Amino acid sequence: MSASETAIAAHGLYKRFKTGRTHIEVLKRVDFDALHGDVTMVMGPSGSGKSTLVATLSGLLKPDEGQVTALSQDIWKLSGGRRDRFRLDHCGFIFQGFNLFPALTARQQVEIILKYQGYAPGEARRKAADALTEVGLEMRMNMRPSELSGGEKQRVAIARALAKDPRLLFADEPTSALDGENGQVVIKLLQRAARQHGAAVICVTHDPRLEAYADRVIHLEDGRILSDHRPGGADPARAPAQPDHAQAHVVRA
Repeated sequence: MSASETAIAAHGLYKRFKTGRTHIEVLKRVDFDALHGDVTMVMGPSGSGKSTLVATLSGLLKPDEGQVTALSQDIWKLSGGRRDRFRLDHCGFIFQGFNLFPALTARQQVEIILKYQGYAPGEARRKAADALTEVGLEMRMNMRPSELSGGEKQRVAIARALAKDPRLLFADEPTSALDGENGQVVIKLLQRAARQHGAAVICVTHDPRLEAYADRVIHLEDGRILSDHRPGGADPARAPAQPDHAQAHVVRA
């Protein structure tokens, strides 16, 4: 694996949800890709399809149409069990709600995932400590969530994701519950995951302040990609922008 190598590519992703007697189109045949070593920011207003896109890319929500190739595997052709194992072995997840276990210490939050991966208890403990040290929580390892600030909770969640050395790291609104200073800490840790770990980091956000930290910014609206650019300059010439449509399509059942 090398930086600039494609980690994940999707073609023609289409997803709709039934509401009463109607179907709401949420993704409208979206093409998408992300590279190892890049922070790819997916931005757009609430309801634009950002979270649905990440769910389909990560194997959590099956699209109605389209293909996702992640680490050279067509994930929606895998069995449910193999897809779960793929996520466990290769994917890290960071959510706005932290998703921590109230009764576990910071170290135990990380250890439990490593044990599921098959690490022996001693090795899981060592890797958990290393991951928490990397995010600056070496003095808070034995604290439970109720004893941690919001920023510290999110750093535990990041440590839990990084401890697995994921090749794909998905972050869904990871800074929305944090103030500006803590949000900046979190996005810099995601940058480090890309630079030092070589992960393809895909971050969903509606916070325009985070755009400056991205290698690539994709704007999604009404289920379509409206723009795709690299803030530093060069256009990646991938995943061409798709046509803008002002209103969401409602398909009668």
